[in-house]
Amino acid sequence: MDYLADLRRELDAFGAVLDGDLSAPVEHCGGWRLADLAVHMGAGNLWVVAAVQEGHGDGYDEGAAPRDRAGLKAWYAKTADALVQALSVDPSTEVWTFFPPHTVGFWRRRRSQETLMHRWDAEHALGSATPMDPALAADGVAEVFDTMAPRMISKGAATYPEQAVRVTATDSGRCWTYGPGEPIADVSGTAEDLLLMLWGRKPRDTGSVTWAGDREAGLGVLAGPLVP
Repeated sequence: MDYLADLRRELDAFGAVLDGDLSAPVEHCGGWRLADLAVHMGAGNLWVVAAVQEGHGDGYDEGAAPRDRAGLKAWYAKTADALVQALSVDPSTEVWTFFPPHTVGFWRRRRSQETLMHRWDAEHALGSATPMDPALAADGVAEVFDTMAPRMISKGAATYPEQAVRVTATDSGRCWTYGPGEPIADVSGTAEDLLLMLWGRKPRDTGSVTWAGDREAGLGVLAGPLVP
């Protein structure tokens, strides 16, 4: 996948949303409003720039970000440009990350997924979210199972499931099995609907996905928690 192209597209789409109501509440981000989400995104961009260029995971002081519309938009745009520039090196370059692999490639993928989800959050806050790219959304589902869920387990925030669920993206044809043994349930839907479900933007029993097998046991497996 061309993560840099995906990242640039999603960064720009998020930036465009900042012309909207910055006081709009963001449903799935606690008590945040759109301006708060923009600060979070810009700070996250700078956090990754520091991880790549300075080799540490120290946080960025979000209080330093401007809050007026013009200042916030300009600041966010600068952080987006800085992020893309920092990640425009060999993806195999070793850098600090919070989970393996410890490479620039990890951050290309992670920030593409982070920006995709928060772009959806921002547009949803203003009333209408544009569709996700199916390939990028499917990669986001994969990331939940190969990176985010294992990280939650390694931190002691979740336990490895005792049963397995098969997850199928109907629009991309990709399929994943999470857990040991033969799947006790299957859940299918578009990659976007699956990703939104796995990240808590839609309930696990949402009608936009289809279950087969032992649905209740499958819901228990996906209860995880799989993501932070």
